Amino acid sequence: MEYIQIQGSPKPVSRLMKGSDYFFHHSFEKAAANLDAFLAIGGNSIDTAHIYCGGQSEEVIGRYMQERGNREQIVILTKGAHHDQNGPRVSKEAIQADLEVSLARLQTDYIDLYALHRDDPAVPAGEVIEILNEHVRAGSVRAIGVSNWTWQRIKEANEYAEANGLVGFSFNSPNLSLAKANEPFWAGCVSADEETCAWHEDQQFPLLSWSSQARGFFTGRFSPEVRDNADLVRVFYSDDNWERLERAKQLAEKKNVSAIQIALAYVLNQPFPTCALIGAQSAEELHSCDAGSLIQLTKEEMDWLDLAVQKV
Repeated sequence: MEYIQIQGSPKPVSRLMKGSDYFFHHSFEKAAANLDAFLAIGGNSIDTAHIYCGGQSEEVIGRYMQERGNREQIVILTKGAHHDQNGPRVSKEAIQADLEVSLARLQTDYIDLYALHRDDPAVPAGEVIEILNEHVRAGSVRAIGVSNWTWQRIKEANEYAEANGLVGFSFNSPNLSLAKANEPFWAGCVSADEETCAWHEDQQFPLLSWSSQARGFFTGRFSPEVRDNADLVRVFYSDDNWERLERAKQLAEKKNVSAIQIALAYVLNQPFPTCALIGAQSAEELHSCDAGSLIQLTKEEMDWLDLAVQKV
């Protein structure tokens, strides 16, 4: 397992991050077994959120850490301030409320990596930094970041932090995958485009990718004729993505791996620090991700996969 460092967090962060949006109380033993297997291969970072599974995801993780006595081995990424039926919730009150609930559910007194789940461009970026720094000073949050913010907003926030002697954002968690999104998964979601990746490279700013394997697009279960997954059709079905899938298959055959492992390797071979959120729910899927995370791709192979060149 490889790791990156994220400013503000003293623990190294495993480049594979275990997704937990299927953790429910009724299947606690399955979740615990998944986490045990994840730690056994060297993983230590778990992705969750205030809204996942109606709060059960955080509660299951909290119970797991309490029963195993392994809180200090684990890096928790959780997210708050998701909008509700009334609209955006990027405010001091909402952040405070969500964070307090998350801490209680997780049975911990600090969050390793705390991210705002959505943005509200109507709120000045500097104001958001001021709010989050209160929690950094209190010790309840170590590193702060965002999910589904544009790079321009992150830049604005961090310029404010630097000018005012405050802690800035130290990670970003958008979607990044070999398959490019035609449109957002859900309203307010952000996928890393070419401009975003160029900024991350220039700043060497860590990116923690959700849907890093494009929700199964590279598994071989899908083709232009298979249209039973409406979200996948809407977001990922395009001529360019079918060509990327074909190239991933060709490169996988050449390297004696699978296309979905190539897709994972694409995320982890970017020219800036990256982690990939994975949804592996079985030992087989977990070991596939583990092997895929170690595949090295050249710049020429990356460009070819991304359709930037015709030959590799």
